[in-house]
Amino acid sequence: MVIKLPSYAAHRAPDLALAQHRERHGADAPVWVLGYASLIWRPEFDAEEVRPARVQGWHRCLRMRSRVNRGTPECPGLVFALVHGGACRGLVYRLPAQDMEQQFERLWAREMPIGVYDPRWLTAMTPQGPVPALAFTLSRRSPSWTGAIPDEQMLHILRHASGRFGSTLDYLLLTAKALHAHGVVDREIERLVKLARQHGLCP
Repeated sequence: MVIKLPSYAAHRAPDLALAQHRERHGADAPVWVLGYASLIWRPEFDAEEVRPARVQGWHRCLRMRSRVNRGTPECPGLVFALVHGGACRGLVYRLPAQDMEQQFERLWAREMPIGVYDPRWLTAMTPQGPVPALAFTLSRRSPSWTGAIPDEQMLHILRHASGRFGSTLDYLLLTAKALHAHGVVDREIERLVKLARQHGLCP
């Protein structure tokens, strides 16, 4: 199941996202959030429960431009995005019911300051059963979508791109480490880390 939030709600109204969820699943339904990259190792919100999860029909890829956090306008970096097609393993976080609005606003401020992502409610499969989870996805029509990146260009980005939160290379390595710690194998991430090592960019 995929429920896309209205476009006008994208960066202005986290309350509309919560209202949509509650209308469909009930006023007391738990609110889950999908983490597939930095939300795994730097969530910046409180959670009452964390589960391993898998979403079908979407995959993680390092093909979203970052001109502030992991790069600059002159030397854009990259961050992971969740893009249609394939499947993705990560974590889902259940937000605390007693502090729902505040934690949700913290999440929204982190992910949607300028409304780049397309937030959607996706069905995440967990060991305890399926849950509807909010996921921050990216359209291939977005100006932030890079499309395929040749290895030579990727290496240039990994060598040079850095922003207010650090380099693209550090972001890649932190994500790889976090996924490995949770038993998640992402072959493309492993390939990129191997590529970086082969060219002396990391140990």
